[in-house]
Amino acid sequence: MRLNTIKPAVGAKFAARRVGRGIGSGLGKTCGRGHKGQKSRAGGFHKVGFEGGQMPLQRRLPKRGFVSLTGSRNVEVRLSELDKLPVDEIDLLVLMQAGVVPADALAAKVVLSGSIGRKITLRGVGATKGALAAIQAAGGSVVVAE
Repeated sequence: MRLNTIKPAVGAKFAARRVGRGIGSGLGKTCGRGHKGQKSRAGGFHKVGFEGGQMPLQRRLPKRGFVSLTGSRNVEVRLSELDKLPVDEIDLLVLMQAGVVPADALAAKVVLSGSIGRKITLRGVGATKGALAAIQAAGGSVVVAE
């Protein structure tokens, strides 16, 4: 193989479109631009999203900013609520079944509010430093989800 013999693959190159060369070419007279209007003329360019002077859609709609769609599904649970539960092994499913957190909750975190007087084990549920200290002081433990 020599560099001066390299050619593009067959069918990879197309002849340039020759417009304005008679009706037989299929692109005569208006050259495929249709009749009249800004886009038919030389330099007839408009920006993406331009709507002819009408207020564009992206400016008509209000700004949303960033609002986390999952933020409302992360629930805080009080220590006093855990103390009332009848089971010792507590995970998100147990909290849902007991009605402590809503059924569509994605995550839960125990906060230091109230007190706990018995030994519990948290699985896959977060805890603040204060809540963790209170649970461990009562003889319980927190297992971090893998």
